[in-house]
Amino acid sequence: MPEGDAVWRTAGRLRAALDDQELTRSDFRVPRFATADLRGRRVLTTVSRGKHLLTRVEGGVTLHTHLRMDGRWRITRTGAPVRGGDVVRVVLANTVWQATGVKLGVVGLLPTSREDEVVGHLGPDLLGVDWDAGRAAANLAGDPDRTIGEALLDQRNLAGIGTIWRAETLFVAGVWPWRRAEDVADAVGLTETAHRLMNEGKDERGPVTTGDPRPGRELFVYGREHRPCRVCGSSIERGEMGSQPQERLIYWCPRCQRG
Repeated sequence: MPEGDAVWRTAGRLRAALDDQELTRSDFRVPRFATADLRGRRVLTTVSRGKHLLTRVEGGVTLHTHLRMDGRWRITRTGAPVRGGDVVRVVLANTVWQATGVKLGVVGLLPTSREDEVVGHLGPDLLGVDWDAGRAAANLAGDPDRTIGEALLDQRNLAGIGTIWRAETLFVAGVWPWRRAEDVADAVGLTETAHRLMNEGKDERGPVTTGDPRPGRELFVYGREHRPCRVCGSSIERGEMGSQPQERLIYWCPRCQRG
């Protein structure tokens, strides 16, 4: 599932293509909104909220989308063939650019004044103006018996983090994934680490936590099972935690992150 930084970059691409332009095409290929027509309305902006995208349109209307596992927004010149067949969910275009939403997990239209109905449950956004490390830390401690690894992925605690940023954050902070959330000595420092790592890496093509964007050198632990830790040389381990299949994988260094 694309994580908060990828969604943040997608919002930027949608802004560059659609902001301040009048829509000449509006094509919704989901039954509930099949008759919706936004043509003639100006797109105001697109913002990311955790892993959600909110495209605000003139007239107080917001298009709410979520990429889920495989979704993406494809930007092409207007008039280019719409590729994707039956997995295309939305097409928005102006006189220059066309945005095609493919395999989107969520597509919804709602009044802009009611956006909280779809994103109000989220915790502080790691890349948002509402970022608050103290509140995020308090949220993590809200279920004291939960592991910190599971609590970090709960978007109600802090929004935008996924399995990659979880593994990298816990490694940099030296925290064992199975430690109980209430036993993390510096929860504020942990959330600030997540914020710093994602904020520093948000402009890259993918997550970078080591400071080296070259292929194979970007990350400390994620995807590196059985390879030597970049800090101590121990073999990186891989396991599973939690109940969601797409969120189970966890990587850690048994020496740098001792239980």
